[in-house]
Amino acid sequence: RFLALLALASSPAVWAHAFLDHAEPRVGASVGHAPERVTLWFTQPLEAAFSWVKVYDASGRQVDRGDKSLEGDASVMRVSVRALAPGKYRVAWRVLSTDAHVTEGDFTFGLFRL
Repeated sequence: RFLALLALASSPAVWAHAFLDHAEPRVGASVGHAPERVTLWFTQPLEAAFSWVKVYDASGRQVDRGDKSLEGDASVMRVSVRALAPGKYRVAWRVLSTDAHVTEGDFTFGLFRL
């Protein structure tokens, strides 16, 4: 039994989830100019119909344009944003990788004009 569990735990399929690799604006960043879009890079290709990203201002109002797209090998997800005012923004995402695993998360970035 132990060997069967060990083999299952070390199987690549068990670890095959689409995790956020990096983003632009960067996670936790303070930027001095308003981005036109938010871009997220994942570790696995995504299923477009079951993956989303949303951007919210500090009051919880959605400020993205709802035009999410996948690019490259379907592991890059982008959404454009409206003209952003200085403040704090939250990016929330939920994705389904092509191997049928769901992951989700969120992060913030700040916009501060100099």
